[in-house]
Parts: sequence; structure tokens; C-alpha cells
Amino acid sequence: MKIYGVTGGKNTGKTGLIERLVKEFVIRGVTVSTIKHAHHDTDIDQPGRDSHRHREAGAHQVVLSSKHRWAVMTELRDAPEADLKSIIRSLEPVQLTLIEGYKNDPHPKIETFRLVISKPLLALTNSSIKGVASDSPIPGLEIPIFDLNDTGMIADFISEEVRL
Repeated sequence: MKIYGVTGGKNTGKTGLIERLVKEFVIRGVTVSTIKHAHHDTDIDQPGRDSHRHREAGAHQVVLSSKHRWAVMTELRDAPEADLKSIIRSLEPVQLTLIEGYKNDPHPKIETFRLVISKPLLALTNSSIKGVASDSPIPGLEIPIFDLNDTGMIADFISEEVRL
């Protein structure tokens, strides 16, 4: 399975780019999965639901299944957060997995950058960033710079990088 990341500061367009890339790769006939890292406490389950009651009772994993989708929730119960490699190993095989976040992991990435956000460019100190998708020119950068909205060009670059 090929992996490629999208990283960047808050509100720089990471999720929008991932969403457009998934659509683009699916149109091209590529099977795609995604992994999104959240820095905040997140819960896809709701209090009062049967699955939530199972978790609250102490279940380590709860599978929620319907005719449209299924999800596995794993409770860490004070264990350390799962590392990215473990999460990738748990996925079903696809041609490409796009990863949002995990900026310090060594997989190759595109950085999203918006000048108005006024955050330092990660690509200057992070060698796993192979290109930048920006809403404005960035003079002097020695890696490829893409228009943040040119999804096709970014998808071409990723395809070439991972040899899809």
C-alpha cells in the first residue's frame, strides 16, 4: 500500500485538499483510504447509544455494523496513543492511503500553506515535506510549489512520487 500525507497549520486547507484528492484519485480508478489525526478528544459514539453503553461497560473494542458501513472503536484505557504504522497495518489493502496530520512522522507529505495564517512554513525544517500547496507564491523554496486549488497537478505529483 502506498501512503502520502497532507500536513500544515490549522485552517490552511488540509481537509479540503484531502477531500478533493480522494475524489480525484477515485475518478482515476485508484482505491483510497484516509487517516486523520486529531489533536483533540474525539468520539464518534454518543452517550445513550447501545455501542456507547458497551464501551462504558468496559469493552476493549466495539464494532458497530449496519448494511451501509461498519466501524471498529478501540478504547485505549490509559494506554499510549496508537502509532501511525500500527494504524496503517490495521487497514484493508488499497492502492493509496492519504494521511492528514502526523507532521513529524517520516512518510512523504505535501504541506498546505496560507499566507494569511502567518504560521512558519514547516517545509523549511521538515525534510519529509516534498512539496507545498499554497494560496500565494513562496520565493526561494527548493521543493515544488503548487496552487492550493490545483488538485489535478497535486494528484499527478503524488502519483509520480509513490509510483501509482
